[in-house]
Amino acid sequence: MEFIEKIKERAKKDKKTIILPESMDERVIKACETILNDEIADIILIGNKTTIENSFPDYNIDKAYIIDPNTYYCTEELINELVNLRKDKGMTYDEAKKLLLEDYMYYACMLVKTGRADGIVSGACHSTSNTLRPALQIIKSNNTDKFVSSCFVMETDTDLGSNGVLVFSDCGLVEYPTQEELANIAGMAAESFKLLVEDEPKVAMLSYSTKGSVKRDYVDKVINATNLAKEKYPQFEIDGELQLDAALIPEVAEFKAKGSNVAGNANVLVFPNLDAGNIGYKLVQRFAKAKAYGPLTQGMAAPVNDLSRGCTADEIVGVVAITAVQAQ
Repeated sequence: MEFIEKIKERAKKDKKTIILPESMDERVIKACETILNDEIADIILIGNKTTIENSFPDYNIDKAYIIDPNTYYCTEELINELVNLRKDKGMTYDEAKKLLLEDYMYYACMLVKTGRADGIVSGACHSTSNTLRPALQIIKSNNTDKFVSSCFVMETDTDLGSNGVLVFSDCGLVEYPTQEELANIAGMAAESFKLLVEDEPKVAMLSYSTKGSVKRDYVDKVINATNLAKEKYPQFEIDGELQLDAALIPEVAEFKAKGSNVAGNANVLVFPNLDAGNIGYKLVQRFAKAKAYGPLTQGMAAPVNDLSRGCTADEIVGVVAITAVQAQ
């Protein structure tokens, strides 16, 4: 069974309520229909019911719960709660009202924050910053480091990783992580892999150097991050610095990183910065025709996951299923 089909089956066993704020996008409505028909999750759409139904008459979304911020009975309560949450930032009632009535992502975050839903999937027609900024302001992190990162689950038609499935991190959020942040990303990505793939993570800290083959400050950062990650997350196999081929190919690992428990068998790839991560996942997605699910947030108090603006309806279904499993 493919990775995403296993995720869907897990989601069905303990159904969660997931919000799709982008009710103006046909791919979202098509995905909503599939999710409801297959009983993967309960869905909240945000928008005007009549507008949605008139815009997309070919889809049956009768089982979706549609919330219109202008008429929903809890809107006033949510406005006041947002003022309270952001009072240290000087937010006024009028500002909170404007945000919630005009930006559906803020409204979705408040529904999750107040326990009315379990998670959010957005980004089909909005940027990553439009999706994640409200979540970082309202839902926030679940860890003492107050640190949030992201990952992609890459499903490839190869024998690499865990039967072709790997986690790439960070490819969507943290631009130039410090060595401490890079160590946190390694641990978070390992946890994501274990939760979603249900296999033991083997984390490769990637670089353009393998085991001291290059002496540069950029390489030293990866080496230091590797040592910090090993200390902070002793339950996981983590090694670095490794070039990509040394991380994935046993024959190369035998030559470049002999004796490593990770090299040649990595299933979690931690990139040194967002440039490398974002370019890397898109190369694999486009050249190898891999399925890319994400960016999935790591370290949030509730799951809020982003979509590529080039996503398909099927990919939205997959990310909703992943979000539901995270919420479990």
